[in-house]
Formats: sequence, C-alpha cells, structure tokens
Amino acid sequence: MELLEDKMRVWLESAKFVKPNSGVYVLYNRSKEPIYIGETDNLEQTFTKYVDTDFEGNECKQKTQSYQRVFTENPKEFQLKLMEDFKNETGKFPSCNSEIQLETH
Repeated sequence: MELLEDKMRVWLESAKFVKPNSGVYVLYNRSKEPIYIGETDNLEQTFTKYVDTDFEGNECKQKTQSYQRVFTENPKEFQLKLMEDFKNETGKFPSCNSEIQLETH
C-alpha cells in the first residue's frame, strides 16, 4: 500500500543523501505496509540521524525496509492529511504512529 507518488526506495545508508528540504516521508516494513508517516523541515538531517542512530533505538521504526518521501513546503499539513486518509482507509494509524504525532526534527 503505497501512500505517496514517489517511488519505493530501499532503506540503506544512502538514505542520508536526500536533499536537505522540508518534506513528508513514509516508512514501510518488509511486507510493504506503512509503519510510520513523518514530517520534517530537513529530510537530510532526519534521515542521517535515523541511519547513524538506527532510528534512535526506536524498535518500531527499526522494522523499516523501504521508504517514500516527497518534498513539500507545508510538511505538517501534508502529514496530517496523509494520516487522516490512512485512518479513513484502514481504520487505524500506522503502527509507529500510535496517535497523531507532530514531530519536528
């Protein structure tokens, strides 16, 4: 179930070479199920932190196998819309988004 128009990318060390733009990202598990919808003012900084710290020890996010990302000027709004759409379609939030979280990195 892909949530963004961006192609599915394998989560590797190279994830930290994304542009330092604001954006929304979706992390997927091995079964290609969305496990986290996040937003950030700097994708490069957020992804580098995730790669260097193995998702800051977050066991839920450590299940990430692939991801999608999209650059946007209003990441918080886009994240909320994506979360609402996902919940309307599936009846729940992604497993690592236990509730709507407004994380800013």
